Amino acid sequence: MKKLILIMLSLMMTATAYAQFEGSKQIFTSPKLAEEKAGHKVVAIVPFVAKITYRKMPKNFDAAANKEQERTMSKAIQSGMYTFFLRRASDYTVEFQDIEKTNILLKKAGVLDKLDETTKDELAKILGVDAVIGGTFDTEQTKTEAGAIASAVLFGGLGGKTGSGTLTLTLNDGKSGDLLWRFFKTMDDNIMASTDDLIERMMRKVTRNFPYHKY
Repeated sequence: MKKLILIMLSLMMTATAYAQFEGSKQIFTSPKLAEEKAGHKVVAIVPFVAKITYRKMPKNFDAAANKEQERTMSKAIQSGMYTFFLRRASDYTVEFQDIEKTNILLKKAGVLDKLDETTKDELAKILGVDAVIGGTFDTEQTKTEAGAIASAVLFGGLGGKTGSGTLTLTLNDGKSGDLLWRFFKTMDDNIMASTDDLIERMMRKVTRNFPYHKY
């Protein structure tokens, strides 16, 4: 009987976690999208502006280490997104610029760490592309990793919630810099999910509404 109760609890928690991940979603589409995207051939994915905060500041907090973690997350989201599109290249009407080339060009121009201070049309000119995909990812850590592991053990190996995140994905025209499309989503993070896993699940939702997807 106890085993049955534990199984039921596990199933309920899995469903709840999935529902949380599939939470709030908003999509904006510009009236100019159809006209502008018809002339797009190459699109760049720039590193996301990532920010990591804490509901309760950890002991011995290292600001420099936190900044480095933000940089790592920024590149991880860019890489995960590029990989997702690359695997499904035949599904899209545009090509995606290699992110290694993107980052080298941004670094040479001195804007790799100043993306939030650079307009999208400026970025497109630097990269030589027709449109730019970028965005932000803000995450607030609410539980220590040790606490999350304790929850996982308590509930039969399920990952405990360690924080929440808000991801905003934008597509801007390269010539005008105008926002053509915006995808906003909130999600929960846990110790059982890597950045790649989170991006993979998110992109499966994005692709249904992605402007360059062939229908």
